[in-house]
Amino acid sequence: MKEDFLHYLWKFKKFEVLNLKTFNGEEITIINVGEYLELAGPDFFNAQITIGNQKWAGNVEIHLKSSDWYVHHHERDEAYENVILHVVWEHDAEIFRKNNTEIPVLELKKYVDAVTISNYQSLISPKSWIFCEKQIQEIDEFVFKNWQERLFFERLERKSKPIFDLLEQTNHDWEAVLFCLLAKNFGLNTNGEIFLKIAQNIPFFVLRKESFEVENLEALIFGTAGLLDSEKEDNYFKDLKFRYFYLLHKHQLEKNCIEPVQFFKHRPDNFPTIRLSQLANLYHTQQNLFSKINTLNSLNSTYDLFQVSTSEYWLNHYQFDKESPKKKKSLSKSFVDLILINTIIPLQFAFAKSQGKELSEDLIRLLNEVSPEKNAIIDKFHSFGIVSKSAFDSQSLLQLKNEYCNKSKCLECSVGIELLKKQLVV
Repeated sequence: MKEDFLHYLWKFKKFEVLNLKTFNGEEITIINVGEYLELAGPDFFNAQITIGNQKWAGNVEIHLKSSDWYVHHHERDEAYENVILHVVWEHDAEIFRKNNTEIPVLELKKYVDAVTISNYQSLISPKSWIFCEKQIQEIDEFVFKNWQERLFFERLERKSKPIFDLLEQTNHDWEAVLFCLLAKNFGLNTNGEIFLKIAQNIPFFVLRKESFEVENLEALIFGTAGLLDSEKEDNYFKDLKFRYFYLLHKHQLEKNCIEPVQFFKHRPDNFPTIRLSQLANLYHTQQNLFSKINTLNSLNSTYDLFQVSTSEYWLNHYQFDKESPKKKKSLSKSFVDLILINTIIPLQFAFAKSQGKELSEDLIRLLNEVSPEKNAIIDKFHSFGIVSKSAFDSQSLLQLKNEYCNKSKCLECSVGIELLKKQLVV
């Protein structure tokens, strides 16, 4: 038995609400269970309850045992002085307020039927990859689709937090925020945080001024990444290095030490040299990129905007001083899909939120055009009959697994709540 199960029982009144009595025998009538805020303090706020002949308005605290009140030191916390009812599974200790009045107790186990308890135990045990893996495909499609929408926007809310942090750091320059987000995206998992630091160390007004010469952009980006720190015979390397130190002097910039970029375990097309050159060329060919990205509303227009390759030097190089067979290295559609998922849509969502606008339907429609991500989590859901047809599906499933299944929040999940409503065979 877990406390979140008791929260579920109280929130949805999943117990016999007639003939309720406190442990001391006073009749209880629930007018309003209160608001479940999941914040510090009592579990349910502003409840309305009649105990005996007295109507009370206040808070409700829930524990497995009454004595947990003292285990959690609520007797020292002023926030719990307004608790009007202590709901517990088992009453094992009397609880008193600071004025020495006893807090009424409802012992819930007397009023919950065996089927509800059995369903709960079936849901949480045994666990393999997720608790409900043998039952999840039986959930009503309408319920599951609505839950997917909520999961998707929860994920966007989470992704928008670092965007607003960057906005504060860049003096509310959305173009600078976009550059940082794109840089992180271009770095993928291995170099993402390093690329982000590179972007944060280049003032965006400098990038904007130098964007008309791609060599200057590459010099700034490669130099900040530490890729120009050594000595090489390559003429292009020497030219970039000269430009970099000239630009440092011109714009009075300081050279900061950043963690070295990683080449190890990357396919050559994902080498940091290639990705950084593509990023430089994107900002060379596209001016006012934020305004263009913020109005993207189709997958094809996104592909058109990101038709970008490397500089000419990198057509036959992956690293300085090492020539390779000539090959054009453009951004693939699958890579642009990742940009759309991880940068464009979160940025559009954050900007709309900052403007008090609503883009929900547009964002869902756009993400439904994108192919689903391919990873172990999505594959595992597929094996349970939950198939991702688009990136909207895969993004919502990632949120479900990471924020609910992994944290055992079955009773805050629509799937878990639906399964508790019926007796299913595991």
